[in-house]
Order: sequence, then structure tokens, then C-alpha cells
Amino acid sequence: MRKAIIYLCVFVAVQIFVIYAVQTVWLMAEGMEVGRALQLVLSGKAVTSVPMLIAASAAYSMILLIVFLKARWSEVSPNYLRTRPWAVIFWSAVAAMGTIIPSLWLQEQMPALPDIMKNEFAAILSSPWGYLTICIFAPVVEEVIFRGAVLRALMERTDEKKGFWVPVLISAVLFAVVHINPAQMPHAFLLGILLGWMYARTGSIIPGIVVHWVNNTVAYVGFHLLPGSMDAQLTDLFGSPTRVLLAVALSLVCILLPAIFQLHLRMKKAS
Repeated sequence: MRKAIIYLCVFVAVQIFVIYAVQTVWLMAEGMEVGRALQLVLSGKAVTSVPMLIAASAAYSMILLIVFLKARWSEVSPNYLRTRPWAVIFWSAVAAMGTIIPSLWLQEQMPALPDIMKNEFAAILSSPWGYLTICIFAPVVEEVIFRGAVLRALMERTDEKKGFWVPVLISAVLFAVVHINPAQMPHAFLLGILLGWMYARTGSIIPGIVVHWVNNTVAYVGFHLLPGSMDAQLTDLFGSPTRVLLAVALSLVCILLPAIFQLHLRMKKAS
């Protein structure tokens, strides 16, 4: 557990430091004095532009990736790909698609949670470069850290006879909490369970990266194809509560559950 907490502290600390550093350098590049730039950044009064947000996100993603791989906190090898797990990768993508509508429906049944990151998230999604940071960097870096490092550390002393569900659930809670935004936490928690199960079964972050990439890509595409989708309810998309329930049932029965079953049959660790 101690290792997992250290990894989380590094994850948060690097993000905060890099965001502040990028904001300061950005303001200085625009002609502001160092002291004034630091004062604005540290007080939280600095105006952040979309390019600045994307630059900061890309910068801390690369730094985190380098730190965790160089320190060998997360190990990456081609062994899993050598098993040619193409069916697992395919069903991982299908499972990701199957989680979206049921997860949104569950969130709508819960009390409304504040969406404190809504404007920043929308700003990043609105840029073509946003795809790079949201759909490429985030899936890779977060899987390296939360499954490849945090969950692996939590599983180190797990008795195989007792299973891996306690570490998976703990890692899912941590994954949800570090998203900071309450509105994202329920979906992040549920997704974290799926991602954790896949890592525990395969010992690889590759299936998780696929799920993460599909999930974020759907959000990106939906934002551009359906203006206002961030504020939309399922009834806005399907027309009536009955159709919403039908869509949830079809997603579960025809997409998610078959995908989970296929993954259960096919997932195994590389020898």
C-alpha cells in the first residue's frame, strides 16, 4: 500500500508542478515579468488558454511516463503482444463501448454531482490537439501508472487463492478520486474495476489502454458530432424513459455482457 500511495503522490505532484511551470513560462513568453507571472499563477488568477492547457497536459504526461518507466515502477515489455491477443483487444474495445450507456444511466440515477472541470474539459475537447492529450496520452500514461504501477503494487502481497478483487477495488477508488471532478468519479470508478480486472487477468496494460482509448475517443467524437452532449441527458438522445431503458438493456445484454464473457474466456497472462 505504501508504494501505491507514493506513486499517487508523484502523479499528483508532477501534474501540479508542471501546470504551474507551464503557466508561468507561458505568461513570461507573453512579456510578463517573472514575479508578476508567479504571483498570478500561485494565486490561481492566471488566465489559461486552450493551447496552454494542452501544452501542460502533454508536458506532464511525457514527464510522468519517463519517470515511471525509468524508475521501473511500471514495467513494459512486448511479451503480451507476442501471444497475439487480437481477440482480447477486439473484445476490450467492444466492452468499452458497452459500458458507456449503462454508466451514463447509473450516473443519472444518482444525485447530481458538481462538474468542476467541465469548462476545462470542453476547452481541450474543442481543439484538434485535444485528441492527442485526451485520447492518446491519457490512456497510455494512466494505464502505466494506475494499473502498471499502483495496482501492481497493491497486488504484490495478494494471496492468489483469495483473488485479486480487493486490490482492484482499491485501485478503482483511487483512480476515481484522482480525477478530482466529482461528476466523472462514478464512471471512472466503474471503468477502473473493468481495467483492474483486465490487468489482473493478463498482467498487461495493453487491453486497458484499448478500453481507455475507446472510452475517451467516444467522448471526443460525441462532443464534436453532438453539440451540447456534455449537458445532455439520455432522454434527450433517445426521446423517452422507455427508450432509454431499452438502450441500457441492449447495451448490457448485446454488447457489454457478451464482451465480458469473451474476455473471461480468452484473457490469460503471457508465459
